[in-house]
Amino acid sequence: MQCDYFDANRCRSCALMGVPYAVQLTDKQRHCADVLAPVAPGAVWTDAFASPESGFRNKAKLVVGGEPGAVTLGILDPSGRGVDLRDCGLYEPGLHELIPRLAELVDDLGLEPYDVPSRRGELKHLIVTHSPAGAVMLRFVLRSQKQLALLRSRLTVVTERVPEATVVSVNLQPEHKAVLEGDTELVLTVAEVLPMEVNGITLNLRPNSFFQTNTAVAAGLYRQAQQWISAAAPRTVLDLYCGVGGFALHAAVLGDRGPSEVVGIEVSPEAVASAEHTAEELRSEGRPMPPTTFRVGDATDVAALDRLEARSFVVVNPPRRGIGSHLAGWVERSGADHVVYSSCNVASLAKDLALLPSYAARSARLFDMFPQTGHHEVMVLLERSDGRQLSAATESRAR
Repeated sequence: MQCDYFDANRCRSCALMGVPYAVQLTDKQRHCADVLAPVAPGAVWTDAFASPESGFRNKAKLVVGGEPGAVTLGILDPSGRGVDLRDCGLYEPGLHELIPRLAELVDDLGLEPYDVPSRRGELKHLIVTHSPAGAVMLRFVLRSQKQLALLRSRLTVVTERVPEATVVSVNLQPEHKAVLEGDTELVLTVAEVLPMEVNGITLNLRPNSFFQTNTAVAAGLYRQAQQWISAAAPRTVLDLYCGVGGFALHAAVLGDRGPSEVVGIEVSPEAVASAEHTAEELRSEGRPMPPTTFRVGDATDVAALDRLEARSFVVVNPPRRGIGSHLAGWVERSGADHVVYSSCNVASLAKDLALLPSYAARSARLFDMFPQTGHHEVMVLLERSDGRQLSAATESRAR
């Protein structure tokens, strides 16, 4: 991939720009395999799941800078001034074409960009999510409600100028710090969810719902987990940090080849509402599904997990810090035969696998969500080891 912004030293976010993509993949997989080797010596590595080199991002997180009538959309320079990157080649084609129009829209609406050095202004970010069908969720991140009335009154203009925008919202982020969005979300349109079709399942994203930024690779990630679940034929599946239900719902639609019950747990009420929405749609379509429920809760609340019935298959997809010792301890005593661990940080994954001595890593795969960078997503299939099973059987006979 060639990038004029990188060549001109205007943006260095893609640190691997210029490195042949095949080399990027090989180096990432080698790095992940080396880090995991001490704790997953028997893991069989499948070929890395590659991404398009460019045009792969379904989401744009655009810092708004510049002046009213002459905004920049992109990032900030070291002094806090806006750097315009509206022609960035990372975005999916429909999203790539949209961003210049959004800059013109902001200018024409008269929205005041937030100026970081002076701490003045209102519009901090535009967060734009693009679906495979071409629909868009457009979020205006404002410092206060000062320009909320303006956006409400010009909503028709927004939807006429950006007809792809089926969901339009305002997020309020009043603090002067490097935080993308705040806690308050005000949806301006009738539609509140963005349909995101993945592997024949239409996930329903709400404004605060997390979804992977690379739709094609996310689809591959879910398919791989689905194949592992199908091969294990578990009775039940528990999806921790379930988000909008990607892993859980891919398990639920396996039908006769799948589990008899699926439960997802997620701390975000918005994400749980999204997952429930999709599950209800699948049922209304007549898709054969076992009882599938989603609950708002902290995945690390082991006391709450202890109240659940035994689960034979556990999926964890934690944030970068990993699952930690408390949740790892619960997994150890859970009795689950298999665990799928999806991680965006191989270092924390290695630490967590060391806390799971009863499990052996059988399979591993790199999913390249973020070409041109060193970031990675790696997923491993863990199986309760023979030694643990033999120990449990011996203890049972002794009793």
